[in-house]
Amino acid sequence: MIDYSTFTEEALLARLRDLRQDHADLDAAIQALAASPMPDLLLIGRLKRKKLALKDEIARVENYLTPDIIA
Repeated sequence: MIDYSTFTEEALLARLRDLRQDHADLDAAIQALAASPMPDLLLIGRLKRKKLALKDEIARVENYLTPDIIA
């Protein structure tokens, strides 16, 4: 796991943009594989797990970008 506490805000935004692009690319790949006549379900499962890990990583980066506000 990456320690984002040392990243600048610009670096976090760049990382977030890259993660979102990777997530979208995986989504497109999964849809293309699922639409094939004989989809490789094992590969689709692996890609879905990777996509979920990217989603978790996106959430971690977004948490660093959103300041904690004590009410």
